[in-house]
Amino acid sequence: MTQIATRAATAETVQDAPGSLITLLADTAELTCNTATFEEGAAGAPVHFHTRATEFFHVTAGRLDVLVGDEIQTLGAGDFLAIPPGVKHAFAPAAGHPASVFVGFTPGMGRFDYYRLLGRVNAGEATVQDIKDSSAAYDNHYAESPAWSGRRRSAEP
Repeated sequence: MTQIATRAATAETVQDAPGSLITLLADTAELTCNTATFEEGAAGAPVHFHTRATEFFHVTAGRLDVLVGDEIQTLGAGDFLAIPPGVKHAFAPAAGHPASVFVGFTPGMGRFDYYRLLGRVNAGEATVQDIKDSSAAYDNHYAESPAWSGRRRSAEP
């Protein structure tokens, strides 16, 4: 792997939903990284799983609720969590809090186009069906969770 450097001034950002902003940092075969910033009340990511990659989270500010399997964990600033392939998960700012999170995948998953697709859906230029149709390409498979749906109402694809 060669050096990867992304400067803040030139990093691409995507507004993927109301109150949610993704900053794209690295997208290689070995590693995919971004930051996600959620305003209080933002929907976050719906329940899903990946078959090939571990997804990890480092909360840099605020509080983040994360579904792992059938359990919801609340992470605070400085907390780290890694979720292995095949485990369903979801995440959103904890009630009454914003959240800023460093998110990564290993191995990398070529996900920047997935985030851009979310931005196009948010802008009304693509549909939720386009997201569903992209599941295999981006190894992002949607699932259901009574624990998560009982926690909050979210816009599930």
